[in-house]
Amino acid sequence: MVPDSPSLRSRLQTRFWERHANPWSAGSRFLTMPALLYAVYTRDGRLLLATLGFAVVNPVAFPPPERTNSWLSRVVLAEREWLGEGRGTMGLDYPNVLNLLNVPATLLALWAAWRQRPVATVGVCLVAMTLKVWWVDAIARRTAAGRTGVWRDES
Repeated sequence: MVPDSPSLRSRLQTRFWERHANPWSAGSRFLTMPALLYAVYTRDGRLLLATLGFAVVNPVAFPPPERTNSWLSRVVLAEREWLGEGRGTMGLDYPNVLNLLNVPATLLALWAAWRQRPVATVGVCLVAMTLKVWWVDAIARRTAAGRTGVWRDES
């Protein structure tokens, strides 16, 4: 009898999360929002496309980490576990309300950048990024992966 092998989708998802758990991947994603807002502020279409391309490629651009005990690795692993349990990312419950609040903050930051209001752009960008960091830290505190940094293979 041939043992059940994981589906292609399952293998790709596992590979995605393994590579995204690299602290360089998770950490460099924090540059995405400021770069996006700067591109909008300066009306730089090439920077906008480069930033969007970076956001798409970033989670798989780095190799899987040797260790996952850094905070950045733990929050990525916690996000994987959180989503795998069907908890979603937005809602009125804590901590998902933080991501819900992040939507208007991000839209306001984009509007401020478009209107070329530097103080508002930076201020609201900081609010949005704080909400995102708060959310990932909160889910890390609520999941085994976030507390231990141990990679759990689903195969």
